[in-house]
Amino acid sequence: MDPDSKRLRVSVSDGTGRAVRDGGLARWLAAAAPARAAGEVSIALVSDARMRALNRKYRGKDKTTDVLAFAHDDKDEGLGDVVIATGVARRQAAAAGHSYQSELRVLALHGLLHLLGYDHHDRSDHGRMARLEATLRRRGGLATGLIERAAARASLRTGARRATR
Repeated sequence: MDPDSKRLRVSVSDGTGRAVRDGGLARWLAAAAPARAAGEVSIALVSDARMRALNRKYRGKDKTTDVLAFAHDDKDEGLGDVVIATGVARRQAAAAGHSYQSELRVLALHGLLHLLGYDHHDRSDHGRMARLEATLRRRGGLATGLIERAAARASLRTGARRATR
């Protein structure tokens, strides 16, 4: 068996296939990934407009989102593709008080977990994705993960609604 088939290989492009400087993102994700993550993952860093078009086409939501994951049906083609909206990533990094590179890592890790079959939106997940994301982001030196941030925002909104009643 090919030894490379047992490890994660990550490439980063501009969405048109041109490689970009990734600030160590590919190397970081390969190191932070769970041991069972093997194969190829492509990360595309795209404009917010491109992300909105993808979100509309594939999810029926006419708005920009931060990250999308597209798993390959044929695993011989690799695990899949992670698409990150760079404008959203920059704004979220500023709001979270960390660097753009850290935000790219948060989003790439989240997308990778979706490629591996985790889905925090599915009730049958029972928090597995959130727990794994927290473990891996701590191992990778990230202060917080995407699911944790979303949960904190939702908690704040719920608390604000209760306070106004």
